Amino acid sequence: MKYGFVMAYGDARTAAELSALAEEHGWDGFFVWESIWGIDAWVLLGAAALSTERIRLGTMLTPLPRRKPWDVAGQTSTVDNLSNGRVILSVGLGVTGEERFWIFEDDPGRKVRAELMDESLAMLQHLWRDQPFEFSGRHYRSRKLPELMPPAPPPPVQQPRIPTWVVGAWPRPKSMRRAALQDGWLPNYAPLDGEPGEFTPELLADGVAWIRQERAAHDLTMDGYDVVVEGITAADESGPETVRPWAEAGATWWIEADWSSMDPAEVRRTAEARLKAGPPRVS
Repeated sequence: MKYGFVMAYGDARTAAELSALAEEHGWDGFFVWESIWGIDAWVLLGAAALSTERIRLGTMLTPLPRRKPWDVAGQTSTVDNLSNGRVILSVGLGVTGEERFWIFEDDPGRKVRAELMDESLAMLQHLWRDQPFEFSGRHYRSRKLPELMPPAPPPPVQQPRIPTWVVGAWPRPKSMRRAALQDGWLPNYAPLDGEPGEFTPELLADGVAWIRQERAAHDLTMDGYDVVVEGITAADESGPETVRPWAEAGATWWIEADWSSMDPAEVRRTAEARLKAGPPRVS
């Protein structure tokens, strides 16, 4: 089990300082939120890369259908090289419906965003290599040039790709298959009857079993595959007991994610206290 921490809000200097604090106190990953209009997540992670040596760095998460895949490839490759191969890319479809997330454009709908997601994930496999390529999709294309002009960014340190965690809506097969064929599952619960419900460790275990079967059908094992759960734990002996049922159900990462405040001073204060207490390690 590995343990990450999400900085809910802050600038690059704060990211550099908090990621160093996380590394000092035994955390395994440091993550930042990627907004459509706001402080650039990859600048934050670049600052964190220069202040750390071991800890994994990533977004939680990148709304991939709202980004150009070539821009994402360049940013992730740059930070992966800067950090000597420590980047994780977490992606989802993006928030549906909420007006504050769609102030510059109209929501094209979940179906179109899913198409954009699939094409972006396919394109990234080519963009993370220093080679010309052709790509023809419904939304994106690339012409194969004799040589890349201007030069492509250096490929990431991690090959054949930067580890990519994908939101998968359990128990919806198409959404789950997208996550199963990448490098990690970020669980979302979407009951088929449309009724809201609580996502439980038992449901996580069902999803992990489904992913194992799906990967086997594609000659893929679970080696190196991550199952990622977010939550909040107290900085005391009760923390590991909160995490334990998820670990037993198959989670490989616990992400400490407190979204209760976006006030920079409050986020800084609570983050420092929680990071110094250390991760809620399950023995």
